[in-house]
Amino acid sequence: MDQLEAYIDGWRRHDSAAVLETLTDDCVVIECYGPVYRGKPRVEQWMDAWFGAGGTVDAWEITSRAAAGDVLVAEWHFECTWKGEPGAFDGATVARVDQGRIAYLREYATTAPLYDWTGVWT
Repeated sequence: MDQLEAYIDGWRRHDSAAVLETLTDDCVVIECYGPVYRGKPRVEQWMDAWFGAGGTVDAWEITSRAAAGDVLVAEWHFECTWKGEPGAFDGATVARVDQGRIAYLREYATTAPLYDWTGVWT
């Protein structure tokens, strides 16, 4: 789980080098809203563009985690600011590790606030 925690921590600290250190050279990173970044150079380009445009990761807290073999899974709460607008959502990451680095990482996000269902559809 250390690799996934280090990846998230690098984003929190706005430290591209720390994030890149967690990834294999030929990694695949898939964001929850569709973009796919193939290889460390593309991830670096994405991070430079995102932070360069003023994007900030304001919080990214892991709420649960699990590991099985080379697969890591984490649920989390994410907060950021993009183009001056704060945003937040809950999500999850599924990652695969190869020789101590993340080779594949896919994020999923909730699309609406969570609520306890009462037995009636509203």
